Amino acid sequence: MRWDNLRLDEPLETGDDGDLFSAARDRALPLIERGAVARTFDTPGFRGMTFFEVQARSVVNRVPEASRMPFKWTINPYRGCQHACVYCLEGETPILMADGRTKPLAHVRAGDDIYGTARRGGGREYVRTTVLAHWSTVKPAYRVLLEDDTTLVCSGDHRFLTERGWKYVTAGGLRRRPHLSAGHALMGTGGFAEPPKQTAAYRRGYLCGLIRGDGNDDHYSYPQLDRPADRTYLFRLPLAGRENREGLTRTAGYLARSGIGCVGFSFAEETGPAGHAGRRELTAVRTGSAEQVRTLSWLLDWPDDPGPDWHKGFLAGIFDAHGSYRDGVLLLAPADPAINGWLVFSLESLGFGFSVERPTGRACVRVRGGLAEALRFFHTVDPAVTARRSIEAAAVQTGDGLRVAGIERLGLHVPMYDITSGTGDFIANGIVSHNCFARKSHTYLDLDAGADFNTRVVVKVNAPELVRKKMASASWQREHISVGMNVDCYQRAEGRYQLMPGIIRALSDAANPFSILTKGTLILRDVDLLAEAAEVTDVGLNVSAGFVDKDLWRSIEPGTPAPARRLEACAALNERGLRCGVLMGPVVPFLSDSPAQLDAAVRQIAAAGATHVMPIVLHLRPGTREWFFAWLRAQHPELVNRYLDLYGGGAYAPKAYQNRIAGQVRELAEKHGVGRPRPAAAPGRQVLSAPRPPEPRQAPQVPAARQRVAEPPEQLTLL
Repeated sequence: MRWDNLRLDEPLETGDDGDLFSAARDRALPLIERGAVARTFDTPGFRGMTFFEVQARSVVNRVPEASRMPFKWTINPYRGCQHACVYCLEGETPILMADGRTKPLAHVRAGDDIYGTARRGGGREYVRTTVLAHWSTVKPAYRVLLEDDTTLVCSGDHRFLTERGWKYVTAGGLRRRPHLSAGHALMGTGGFAEPPKQTAAYRRGYLCGLIRGDGNDDHYSYPQLDRPADRTYLFRLPLAGRENREGLTRTAGYLARSGIGCVGFSFAEETGPAGHAGRRELTAVRTGSAEQVRTLSWLLDWPDDPGPDWHKGFLAGIFDAHGSYRDGVLLLAPADPAINGWLVFSLESLGFGFSVERPTGRACVRVRGGLAEALRFFHTVDPAVTARRSIEAAAVQTGDGLRVAGIERLGLHVPMYDITSGTGDFIANGIVSHNCFARKSHTYLDLDAGADFNTRVVVKVNAPELVRKKMASASWQREHISVGMNVDCYQRAEGRYQLMPGIIRALSDAANPFSILTKGTLILRDVDLLAEAAEVTDVGLNVSAGFVDKDLWRSIEPGTPAPARRLEACAALNERGLRCGVLMGPVVPFLSDSPAQLDAAVRQIAAAGATHVMPIVLHLRPGTREWFFAWLRAQHPELVNRYLDLYGGGAYAPKAYQNRIAGQVRELAEKHGVGRPRPAAAPGRQVLSAPRPPEPRQAPQVPAARQRVAEPPEQLTLL
């Protein structure tokens, strides 16, 4: 492999607005300035990843005294982890996608089409662009509040486009930089509206607006072609043409929920001179059932007391039937003017300004307010036909409501996401936002920032040499070292960089006691080295597996090996005579803590020959708390209030809950025989039965290499 061909460190250039960028779409990164080499690998396991190879100054690091970890020293050859458990995902800021809809920033992915901006003449306009990269970090959070109540939570290093150019949120350190202050007007449209819920009232309103908006609220009766004595009933739909396929799909789905079929067919119609009949493709509701006709008539009836959902669906149907958005003008022109009263009623009920106009002799309704109101309309009612929602080439402007009202420091380190786009910017909650990816001042890859990278992994390529140097130091007292407690030392990148064999040899040659925690099965590659080390020093091994439920694993730990594979690795290590236990964490309240789930997990842990099992209840420290609650709201909204009750404003579940889980796991471990020597164990060091687990939060009184770890290691306390 030609490694130099994988370098991404193109030289930085300066743009006409003073921004630093590289010729290859801003791929030069701050770490490059520190001598790092960035590489990518076009293989499935590493696609979308960037690895930054650095020459670290140290790798054997002291754990801060304030930490509650029961060990003093740790080795982490990697910073950042490919496992990407969803505990590390958050980002509710809505991003304007190229189809006119919005998506939370955390859900945006490389390859997605979004809106950015581009210079045109003396101004800017909205253009479509592509997401090139997506990552997360943790930074001190600030809240930027605008006069129209638009709120943006961001880092102090983020930049927004103002009427006076790009400005950071804060002034920065000693070297002050252009930054926001009260009164600055940001560029964009303002906060995006919430999309509608797909309720029964919304669906009924949509069908009513679509079919009545085309002037076809009466059905038509024709002889059946194959059975002339019968009749077929038709409602023609205004959804012919390729651009309307989305509307047809939605309509067909809504009708199917009511038991009504929607079909496409050729229908004879006079289109030319007398005597010449042409044929064109129509889309219609076709049925021979009187009951279905009555159902459809009920769906199209005007409601006695329509609510907001019906109004939203009705306006979406009207737009899909006969709406348009061109040159900044949003028009609703139903074919049947008799329904204009309902159209006006719906617009008024949702707070839209409008005027009734007759540009072609037929009355139509124009939604006033420019681009900002057009986007509010699209997001509030959500028409199905996205081709008519394009804002491409619209001018980027500002308004009085987009002036900064205040900037507040939240006092928390909060998980944040960012993307790189082809234009170098994107639209975040209606505000033009600069990529924080390729500029000198951006520090999301700072080794001291505590960032957790899912797709940008820092590799300390000289880690084995640094460990050996530390072991040879006269001041080193051969204290126990925990390896991989911050991020997994056996993540997939280890298969390529192979740093752990050198680290294990250095520790073994110095007869220095150590322990390893991992979710990766790659540890089996080094089983011979670990066995040799165990002959001269204490070696403690642990795999982490909080539950065995496959659906839950796929939901919250999608990048890790399956729990069953981790337990197989535990079994293989114990069969070699190496003492390997299981840190059963995190136990996720209400999702993996039922008696049956705990029993299943401990039973499989015992079957793997684990020397001990230590339950760790989910931790929700500041920052990671926001990540987890974002996932919880999306996946299990019914549990949000229960979590708020359980955790309150703290990071830990109540001690009574932790004690209950510890007691249950202790009893199950005794029941299933966790720690009992296995008859078929291979020769080697004696497999010992660990004592009963200590209560949560209590540090053990013996070396961590010889007993279970009493507190969750840093890797697991991401929650």
